[in-house]
Amino acid sequence: MGTSKDIGNLLLDKGILKPDQLDMARRRSLRQKISLARAVTDLSLASEEEVYRVSAEFHGLEFVAPEKLTVDQSVLEMVPIKLVLHYRFVPVRMEGGVLTLAFSEPPALSELGNLRLLIGYRIRAALATPSGIHAFIKRNYGLGAETIQHLRRDEEFSDLSQEITFDVDTSEEPAALDASISRFVNQILMEALRLEATDIHIEPYTASIRLRYRIDGVLQDIPVPPGLRQLYPSIISRLKVMAGLNITEKRIPHDGRISMKTGNEEYDLRVSILPTTYGEGVCLRILGRESMFMDLEQLGMEEEQQRIIEELTQLPQGMVLLTGPTGSGKTTTLYATLARANDEGRKTVTIENPVEYKLEGISQIQIRPEVGLNFSNCLRSVLRHDPDVILIGEIRDQETAEIAIRSAQTGHLVFSTLHTNDSVSAVTRLLEMKVEPFLIGASLVCSIAQRLARRVCRHCMKEEKDIPGDVREEMAAALNLKPDEVRAWKGEGCVECNENGYRGRVAIYEFFLLTEEIMDSLSPGVKTGELRRLAQTQGWRSLREQGWIKVRDGTISIEENQRLTRRLTLKI
Repeated sequence: MGTSKDIGNLLLDKGILKPDQLDMARRRSLRQKISLARAVTDLSLASEEEVYRVSAEFHGLEFVAPEKLTVDQSVLEMVPIKLVLHYRFVPVRMEGGVLTLAFSEPPALSELGNLRLLIGYRIRAALATPSGIHAFIKRNYGLGAETIQHLRRDEEFSDLSQEITFDVDTSEEPAALDASISRFVNQILMEALRLEATDIHIEPYTASIRLRYRIDGVLQDIPVPPGLRQLYPSIISRLKVMAGLNITEKRIPHDGRISMKTGNEEYDLRVSILPTTYGEGVCLRILGRESMFMDLEQLGMEEEQQRIIEELTQLPQGMVLLTGPTGSGKTTTLYATLARANDEGRKTVTIENPVEYKLEGISQIQIRPEVGLNFSNCLRSVLRHDPDVILIGEIRDQETAEIAIRSAQTGHLVFSTLHTNDSVSAVTRLLEMKVEPFLIGASLVCSIAQRLARRVCRHCMKEEKDIPGDVREEMAAALNLKPDEVRAWKGEGCVECNENGYRGRVAIYEFFLLTEEIMDSLSPGVKTGELRRLAQTQGWRSLREQGWIKVRDGTISIEENQRLTRRLTLKI
């Protein structure tokens, strides 16, 4: 074998690194006593796969991509899991009595000799990326397999069906066991943060536990190690202790909160525990205090949409409504809009449930229905504080709607949300609340509907050639293109996106501006379809049409736009 310098030169010869980058990586390798390949990827000078392919070529080893590898169960069973976890390798295949194992670093001959004695087969070494090996182990052995394996070695593992509480400190064994349970719970939380999940669902069944993360709006199964069902009561107890809940009460729902910090980021975890047939189910909502706030420019609006919303924030009075289902990003958009509307010459007050992000220079109020402080009562009091801009978390009833609309008529700029399917339906929803049509026309300036769509992963994005004919025709009409000019993109799946083809989310917006013609058409019996047809003559574009723009630009996929706007496909 050669030296790290030789690998560096190979990276240089292939144009992957520049001389100054190679020098930087070598200094890091020496300073931290890590391989050159690891140093290059840590510094983000090249992709992990590029670097490890070159390393495999230099050492004369096969390169394996474990994240895309499917291994026979018989091969997995040839290798004890404790060896996989200790040496961090991947069983690849068995051919001619030789077992191929993929490592993240070329193994020493002595290490291969030890493994041959422990496994009982001749071994051929291959090379794989560290993240690929991590993904393979998690997929095939389960998240936290190392911790569960450690617990399996405990002499009292067979007695773990009995619940272990955390307020008892009578012997060293339970204390050591509690530490392992704590470590496993931390692994669940840290993996959720690494994957940028918004929710964690842990559900018990007869003989198994199901762990799922909501990533980019969609629930994804996370493999867990076998034998976790026996530990489940202890996991629940640990979560209850962290959330300050009663660990002995299992008959009723619990709600609590956990604060945690990793690096410079702080997070709040909203904990909800429900009693189910097979035990208590857990849902944890991850609220990122620092990462939640975004500027208007980061939201994903089209250029014309951003210009409109910037003008809306400068209005002296009027009402702007955001509509969409729960989890569609309305609060994030409201905060970004409010931050733009806030200046020293205006007083801004918010009424929220709950206050999810603290904004400097803005008075924020959290409603408390249990003591009579609801949206309508609070709004009456806020109006006596001479505000210029008011944010109402949600308009839920006629009373709140009427006060908000009259506030918008008396010199206040009001922002709020409604639960409707699209922007046009906001008007008919207010009419259903018995708000007079002339009040709506005089106060409502704009209604904005939004959805959160999963972004196509930039690392594995490729052009989609086989677009269905009806979709191609619809896109061409929406984008004013010829059918053969239509382009779409999708993600193939890679280690960066956890093999999903998507990474991150972007908002799709639909703006409904109330023009004079639309105001004149308002009446108690007006239909949403009539308003929609009139709005189309005024330049209104549906969420589905706005989504096709993002498909054309390679931001989202065809499937994602269809998933989010399926109800809007019928023509009226």
